[in-house]
Amino acid sequence: MTVWHWVRHGPTHEKTFVGWRDVPADLSDAAQIARLNAHLPRAALLVSSDLCRAVTTADALTLPSRARLPNEQDLRELHFGAWDGLHFKEVAARDPELSRAYWERPGDVVAPEGESWNQTKARVDAVVARINAAHPQAHVIAVAHFGVILTQIQQALGTDPLAAMAHKIDNLSVTHLSHTDGQWQIHGINQAP
Repeated sequence: MTVWHWVRHGPTHEKTFVGWRDVPADLSDAAQIARLNAHLPRAALLVSSDLCRAVTTADALTLPSRARLPNEQDLRELHFGAWDGLHFKEVAARDPELSRAYWERPGDVVAPEGESWNQTKARVDAVVARINAAHPQAHVIAVAHFGVILTQIQQALGTDPLAAMAHKIDNLSVTHLSHTDGQWQIHGINQAP
């Protein structure tokens, strides 16, 4: 069984869309980082998205007993394309019907110059499948993003994107899933350490 501990990166304090734009995480709450470290398994593989907010969060979780895997570009957040850096109201004004469809009918709707939910899920699923195959008995701490974690909740629940998007994923929360023999199990979503 591969046990996944999905951690959402530290807060960015951005009030705009943040997808592939590389913005830093605020990791100044040492007590919260300590609680998170204590909550996670001491012996585990540690992987993160290659965006700095995930990498620095993973750095804060590094221990000698946690083997660091290479950062994964395919664990990046949803690619919002032309919307990245815009406020929700600006996106709605720029692309009213498209932006509404992107959130109300997620799946194949593509952000301008970006990607769809299904494209994001496919790239994340490929990384997860590769790690599951390479480490079938490991604990994996994966530091990633809101949308990335939701794609894995969708996979574990066997549901559609809209149902997955109904879940809240807070910064520095843990979503605990496991995989064995092609089956997924959810042990906790958005747990606050």
